[in-house]
Amino acid sequence: MRRRAAVLCAAALVAGTVTAAPARANATPLTWQKCGTEKYPTLQCASLKVPLDHGAAHGRQITLALSRVPHTARKYQGPLLVNPGGPGASGLTLAGFVASALPKAVAAQYDVIGFDPRGVGRSTPALECRPAHFAPVRPDSVPRTARLERANLLRAQSFARACAEKHADVLPYMDTVSAARDMDRIRAALGARRISYFGYSYGTFLGAVYGKLFPERVRRAALDSVVDPTGVWYRDNLAQDLAFNDRHRAFMAWVAKHDATYRLGADPAGVEAKWYAMRAALARKPAAGKVGASELEDTYIPGGYYNGYWPHLAEAFAAYVNNRDADPLIEAYEDFGASGASGANGYSVYAAVLCRDAPWPRDWGRWRADNWAVHAKAPFMTWNNAWYNAPCAFWPTNSLRPVDIANDRLPPVLLFQATEDAATPYPGAVTVHRQLARSSLVVERGGGNHAVTLGGNACLDQHLAAYLADGTVPRGAGAVDAVCEAQPDPKPLRPEAAATASRGAELHGLLGFRP
Repeated sequence: MRRRAAVLCAAALVAGTVTAAPARANATPLTWQKCGTEKYPTLQCASLKVPLDHGAAHGRQITLALSRVPHTARKYQGPLLVNPGGPGASGLTLAGFVASALPKAVAAQYDVIGFDPRGVGRSTPALECRPAHFAPVRPDSVPRTARLERANLLRAQSFARACAEKHADVLPYMDTVSAARDMDRIRAALGARRISYFGYSYGTFLGAVYGKLFPERVRRAALDSVVDPTGVWYRDNLAQDLAFNDRHRAFMAWVAKHDATYRLGADPAGVEAKWYAMRAALARKPAAGKVGASELEDTYIPGGYYNGYWPHLAEAFAAYVNNRDADPLIEAYEDFGASGASGANGYSVYAAVLCRDAPWPRDWGRWRADNWAVHAKAPFMTWNNAWYNAPCAFWPTNSLRPVDIANDRLPPVLLFQATEDAATPYPGAVTVHRQLARSSLVVERGGGNHAVTLGGNACLDQHLAAYLADGTVPRGAGAVDAVCEAQPDPKPLRPEAAATASRGAELHGLLGFRP
């Protein structure tokens, strides 16, 4: 959910073979204005009014912020809506990234449309419940004493109460179904009979819900790093904890493999013991009064999403353990873990949507028992994740029934999934593949990153490009339709090398951390 530091990420429509239907007479027209950046100079921006309550279409209106990279080819395949997940991540810049990362001949056939979902970023109203919620130093996330548990519970309750006080009029309408209905308003305003869609992480669930509500309005849909719809959201988060622990151990093994660089030992278990010793030391004495145990977890959780961060995290780890130098660790926290204004907004939307979308246990005793049981197997982030989601135990709105996304009315949908993904574990993609008739599943075998297309794996990107070009999907004989091998893990940073931005780092700088 929190943003990565940017330093680590480094005209008239021409008639074509595919045309969009005219907009409905009552659709709000869009006025596009230039809003290009140095990196994405062709970006345009617009805004769209939509009902706060889609059951009262003529009632209070809210505003969605939109972006566009217009098509330039003679062959026009309509709009391609893109979403970076979260929920709570801004999608405006993602349009520029997707348009530039796809093969030019493919991107040129689409109007690539980004948007800030309701409550997010430049959309209004933008939620911001408790800006200092993640201010350091927070209580240790592992509630080994009654005092620590009370302190963390108070934080969760205070956040839920602040949301109720500031946004009581909006919270009943912060949910995935409402966001999907917003997407259909965007479709109508674009004058399109059907849309194509490309979503990462939580964006896969949003896309599947849109497809459930409006199957006849989906032209193509590519879903990368697939949410398990049968566990939203409480059970999905417990499953994450186990997967993130495995991914953290993969990072420890990578550090051990490069013992010549980091001098933390060649035994992964020994390296892991040093990491937990570092955590214990920071719990006793936070670095610079800023990085305690909880902030350390915040800093290293992003390594479970993207192994491109491993060299930076390993250097900070080694400097603290070997040299008692906390400066690189503090810098890593500021780059990866600290939550600024956009993070406060993103987390507010994250909580508002997930707490409303589906039932959560209201009995804290259930949370306590479940999370201690998982912590015994997966101590890396279980309690950090529990407190991240704990406001849902005290949320001021009633929850909805989870959407059953099973669908046999959609055109072929293309799914992408890494086998070792921690944020959206592999079984979820298998489930969705089974629930979406005619879908195809492309697997990155051995891959541990979250969000794998347009991040540098040419095999995956070829499948995505072929699908967007002409609808081609692979068809295999078994449960998996195509397999791509994972990219190799990164190398340690060379001291003489300046930090350079990779496409994977750029992508992960645009995505929300938690699904």
